[in-house]
Amino acid sequence: MSTFKQAVAEFVGTFWLVFAGCGSAVLAAAFPNVGIGLLGVALAFGLTVVTMAYAIGHISGCHLNPAVSFGLWAGKRFPASKLLPYIVAQVLGGIVGSGVLYLIASGNPDYSITTNGLAANGYGAHSPGGYSMLAGLIAEVVLTFIFLVVILGATDKRAPAGFAGLAIGLALTLIHLVGIPVTNLSVNPARSTGPAVFVGGWALGQLWLFWVAPIAGALLAGLVYRWFEKEK
Repeated sequence: MSTFKQAVAEFVGTFWLVFAGCGSAVLAAAFPNVGIGLLGVALAFGLTVVTMAYAIGHISGCHLNPAVSFGLWAGKRFPASKLLPYIVAQVLGGIVGSGVLYLIASGNPDYSITTNGLAANGYGAHSPGGYSMLAGLIAEVVLTFIFLVVILGATDKRAPAGFAGLAIGLALTLIHLVGIPVTNLSVNPARSTGPAVFVGGWALGQLWLFWVAPIAGALLAGLVYRWFEKEK
Protein backbone atom coordinates (compact mmCIF):
# COMPACT_ATOMS: atom_id res chain seq x y z
CA MET A 1 0.00 0.00 0.00
CA SER A 2 1.42 3.40 -0.97
CA THR A 3 2.04 6.02 1.71
CA PHE A 4 -0.38 8.34 -0.08
CA LYS A 5 -3.23 5.81 0.16
CA GLN A 6 -2.37 5.18 3.80
CA ALA A 7 -2.44 8.92 4.48
CA VAL A 8 -5.85 9.22 2.81
CA ALA A 9 -7.11 6.39 5.01
CA GLU A 10 -5.80 8.27 8.06
CA PHE A 11 -7.61 11.41 6.87
CA VAL A 12 -10.90 9.51 6.57
CA GLY A 13 -10.46 7.76 9.91
CA THR A 14 -9.56 10.92 11.80
CA PHE A 15 -12.43 12.76 10.14
CA TRP A 16 -14.77 10.11 11.51
CA LEU A 17 -13.24 10.18 14.99
CA VAL A 18 -13.58 13.96 15.31
CA PHE A 19 -16.91 14.31 13.52
CA ALA A 20 -18.64 11.47 15.36
CA GLY A 21 -16.86 11.81 18.70
CA CYS A 22 -17.15 15.57 19.03
CA GLY A 23 -20.50 15.43 17.28
CA SER A 24 -21.86 13.21 20.04
CA ALA A 25 -20.96 15.95 22.53
CA VAL A 26 -22.18 18.90 20.44
CA LEU A 27 -25.31 17.42 18.87
CA ALA A 28 -26.44 14.59 21.15
CA ALA A 29 -25.14 15.07 24.70
CA ALA A 30 -27.31 18.12 25.39
CA PHE A 31 -30.30 17.07 23.29
CA PRO A 32 -33.50 17.77 25.26
CA ASN A 33 -34.84 14.78 27.24
CA VAL A 34 -32.62 12.18 25.55
CA GLY A 35 -29.11 13.59 26.03
CA ILE A 36 -26.52 10.82 25.96
CA GLY A 37 -24.38 12.37 28.72
CA LEU A 38 -20.78 11.63 29.71
CA LEU A 39 -21.06 7.88 29.21
CA GLY A 40 -22.57 8.31 25.77
CA VAL A 41 -19.84 10.68 24.59
CA ALA A 42 -17.11 8.41 25.94
CA LEU A 43 -18.66 5.42 24.20
CA ALA A 44 -19.00 7.37 20.95
CA PHE A 45 -15.28 8.11 20.85
CA GLY A 46 -14.50 4.47 21.59
CA LEU A 47 -16.83 3.29 18.84
CA THR A 48 -15.18 5.53 16.26
CA VAL A 49 -11.90 3.73 16.89
CA VAL A 50 -13.47 0.26 16.92
CA THR A 51 -15.27 0.87 13.63
CA MET A 52 -12.25 2.38 11.89
CA ALA A 53 -9.87 -0.24 13.25
CA TYR A 54 -11.73 -2.84 11.22
CA ALA A 55 -12.33 -0.50 8.28
CA ILE A 56 -8.83 0.86 7.67
CA GLY A 57 -6.58 -0.98 10.12
CA HIS A 58 -5.33 -3.22 7.34
CA ILE A 59 -4.59 -0.17 5.18
CA SER A 60 -2.86 2.34 7.44
CA GLY A 61 -2.80 0.76 10.89
CA CYS A 62 -5.61 3.11 12.00
CA HIS A 63 -3.56 5.59 14.04
CA LEU A 64 -6.04 8.52 13.76
CA ASN A 65 -3.79 10.43 16.14
CA PRO A 66 -0.32 12.06 15.88
CA ALA A 67 0.46 10.87 19.41
CA VAL A 68 -0.23 7.28 18.38
CA SER A 69 2.07 7.65 15.36
CA PHE A 70 4.83 9.05 17.58
CA GLY A 71 4.29 6.33 20.17
CA LEU A 72 4.47 3.55 17.59
CA TRP A 73 7.61 5.15 16.16
CA ALA A 74 9.19 5.25 19.64
CA GLY A 75 8.20 1.61 20.07
CA LYS A 76 9.95 0.66 16.80
CA ARG A 77 6.62 -0.19 15.17
CA PHE A 78 6.43 2.67 12.67
CA PRO A 79 9.01 4.25 10.30
CA ALA A 80 10.05 7.88 10.80
CA SER A 81 9.65 8.48 7.06
CA LYS A 82 5.85 8.18 7.38
CA LEU A 83 5.39 10.42 10.41
CA LEU A 84 4.92 13.67 8.49
CA PRO A 85 2.38 12.43 5.89
CA TYR A 86 0.40 10.62 8.58
CA ILE A 87 0.31 13.63 10.92
CA VAL A 88 -0.62 16.07 8.16
CA ALA A 89 -3.46 13.76 7.07
CA GLN A 90 -4.68 13.32 10.64
CA VAL A 91 -4.71 17.05 11.37
CA LEU A 92 -6.50 17.83 8.11
CA GLY A 93 -9.04 15.10 8.85
CA GLY A 94 -9.66 16.61 12.28
CA ILE A 95 -10.14 20.09 10.85
CA VAL A 96 -12.50 18.95 8.09
CA GLY A 97 -14.45 16.80 10.55
CA SER A 98 -14.87 19.79 12.86
CA GLY A 99 -15.87 21.99 9.92
CA VAL A 100 -18.63 19.63 8.82
CA LEU A 101 -19.80 19.33 12.41
CA TYR A 102 -19.91 23.12 12.72
CA LEU A 103 -21.98 23.41 9.54
CA ILE A 104 -24.51 20.92 10.88
CA ALA A 105 -24.64 22.47 14.36
CA SER A 106 -25.13 25.92 12.83
CA GLY A 107 -28.35 24.64 11.27
CA ASN A 108 -29.95 24.97 14.70
CA PRO A 109 -30.93 28.64 15.25
CA ASP A 110 -30.22 28.26 18.99
CA TYR A 111 -26.65 27.09 18.44
CA SER A 112 -23.75 29.46 19.09
CA ILE A 113 -20.14 28.38 18.87
CA THR A 114 -19.32 30.91 21.58
CA THR A 115 -21.98 29.58 23.94
CA ASN A 116 -22.25 25.92 22.97
CA GLY A 117 -18.68 25.37 21.79
CA LEU A 118 -17.43 22.60 19.52
CA ALA A 119 -16.13 20.12 22.13
CA ALA A 120 -12.79 21.94 22.22
CA ASN A 121 -10.26 20.92 24.85
CA GLY A 122 -9.26 23.32 27.62
CA TYR A 123 -8.02 23.84 31.15
CA GLY A 124 -8.67 26.36 33.89
CA ALA A 125 -11.80 28.35 33.10
CA HIS A 126 -12.31 26.19 30.01
CA SER A 127 -12.06 22.85 31.80
CA PRO A 128 -15.50 21.21 32.21
CA GLY A 129 -14.68 20.65 35.88
CA GLY A 130 -12.54 23.75 36.41
CA TYR A 131 -9.25 21.82 36.62
CA SER A 132 -5.93 23.66 36.50
CA MET A 133 -3.35 23.64 33.72
CA LEU A 134 -1.10 21.34 35.78
CA ALA A 135 -3.95 18.91 36.42
CA GLY A 136 -4.77 18.90 32.71
CA LEU A 137 -1.14 18.35 31.76
CA ILE A 138 -0.74 15.41 34.13
CA ALA A 139 -4.05 13.85 33.06
CA GLU A 140 -3.23 14.09 29.36
CA VAL A 141 0.26 12.61 29.80
CA VAL A 142 -0.91 9.73 32.01
CA LEU A 143 -4.01 8.85 29.99
CA THR A 144 -2.12 8.97 26.69
CA PHE A 145 0.60 6.78 28.20
CA ILE A 146 -1.95 4.15 29.22
CA PHE A 147 -3.71 4.39 25.86
CA LEU A 148 -0.46 3.72 23.99
CA VAL A 149 0.46 0.85 26.29
CA VAL A 150 -2.88 -0.75 25.38
CA ILE A 151 -2.28 -0.11 21.67
CA LEU A 152 1.24 -1.51 21.74
CA GLY A 153 0.14 -4.53 23.76
CA ALA A 154 -3.01 -5.27 21.77
CA THR A 155 -1.12 -5.10 18.46
CA ASP A 156 1.84 -7.15 19.70
CA LYS A 157 2.32 -10.25 17.56
CA ARG A 158 2.10 -12.33 20.77
CA ALA A 159 -1.38 -10.95 21.62
CA PRO A 160 -4.59 -12.78 20.59
CA ALA A 161 -5.29 -11.97 16.96
CA GLY A 162 -8.40 -10.08 15.87
CA PHE A 163 -9.23 -8.31 19.13
CA ALA A 164 -6.93 -5.28 18.97
CA GLY A 165 -9.61 -2.91 17.65
CA LEU A 166 -12.01 -3.84 20.42
CA ALA A 167 -9.41 -3.49 23.18
CA ILE A 168 -8.21 -0.12 21.87
CA GLY A 169 -11.75 1.22 21.47
CA LEU A 170 -12.68 0.17 25.01
CA ALA A 171 -9.50 1.78 26.33
CA LEU A 172 -10.41 5.05 24.61
CA THR A 173 -13.90 4.86 26.12
CA LEU A 174 -12.47 4.32 29.60
CA ILE A 175 -9.97 7.16 29.47
CA HIS A 176 -12.72 9.49 28.24
CA LEU A 177 -14.76 8.60 31.33
CA VAL A 178 -11.80 9.72 33.43
CA GLY A 179 -10.58 12.68 31.38
CA ILE A 180 -13.66 14.49 30.04
CA PRO A 181 -14.25 16.36 33.33
CA VAL A 182 -10.61 17.50 33.38
CA THR A 183 -9.92 18.74 29.84
CA ASN A 184 -12.79 17.39 27.72
CA LEU A 185 -10.10 14.79 26.99
CA SER A 186 -7.77 15.00 24.05
CA VAL A 187 -4.97 12.39 24.08
CA ASN A 188 -4.96 13.33 20.39
CA PRO A 189 -3.48 16.54 18.93
CA ALA A 190 -5.53 16.21 15.72
CA ARG A 191 -8.78 15.89 17.68
CA SER A 192 -7.85 19.05 19.63
CA THR A 193 -6.70 21.06 16.62
CA GLY A 194 -9.91 20.58 14.62
CA PRO A 195 -12.32 22.25 17.06
CA ALA A 196 -9.72 24.85 18.13
CA VAL A 197 -9.43 26.16 14.56
CA PHE A 198 -13.13 27.08 14.56
CA VAL A 199 -13.49 28.15 18.20
CA GLY A 200 -10.34 30.30 17.98
CA GLY A 201 -9.31 32.59 20.84
CA TRP A 202 -8.78 30.67 24.06
CA ALA A 203 -8.92 27.27 22.31
CA LEU A 204 -5.97 28.13 20.07
CA GLY A 205 -4.16 29.72 23.02
CA GLN A 206 -4.41 26.49 25.04
CA LEU A 207 -3.81 24.14 22.12
CA TRP A 208 -0.09 23.77 22.93
CA LEU A 209 -0.88 21.57 25.94
CA PHE A 210 -2.87 19.17 23.79
CA TRP A 211 0.10 18.66 21.51
CA VAL A 212 2.86 18.53 24.12
CA ALA A 213 1.20 16.30 26.73
CA PRO A 214 -0.19 13.54 24.45
CA ILE A 215 3.05 13.26 22.47
CA ALA A 216 5.11 13.15 25.67
CA GLY A 217 2.90 10.40 27.10
CA ALA A 218 3.01 8.45 23.85
CA LEU A 219 6.80 8.64 23.52
CA LEU A 220 7.19 7.46 27.10
CA ALA A 221 4.87 4.52 26.45
CA GLY A 222 6.82 3.56 23.34
CA LEU A 223 10.08 3.51 25.29
CA VAL A 224 8.59 1.57 28.19
CA TYR A 225 7.07 -1.06 25.90
CA ARG A 226 10.38 -1.51 24.14
CA TRP A 227 11.87 -2.24 27.56
CA PHE A 228 9.23 -4.94 28.09
CA GLU A 229 10.13 -6.51 24.74
CA LYS A 230 13.84 -6.75 25.55
CA GLU A 231 13.20 -9.63 27.95
CA LYS A 232 14.20 -12.94 26.37
